[in-house]
Amino acid sequence: MFFDHGYFMGGMHAFWWVFWLILVLVVAYTVWSPRQRSQRPDSESPHELLQRRLAKGEITPEAYEQAKALLDRDSGKH
Repeated sequence: MFFDHGYFMGGMHAFWWVFWLILVLVVAYTVWSPRQRSQRPDSESPHELLQRRLAKGEITPEAYEQAKALLDRDSGKH
């Protein structure tokens, strides 16, 4: 059962180290991938957030206009 001077299927041992390393790297990339970070709501601009809240009905059109005017004034837009 032992091959190559006492090593039992030495190639399989190396294979499992590589397998677990690749598995850990794939999981880590999935968790911390840049694509997932860019899809988070915190990447919204203040105007986009305001529009989304109006569309959901969380704020009234009057509150939207007031907040938009405040944002435009603070950013220097007219």
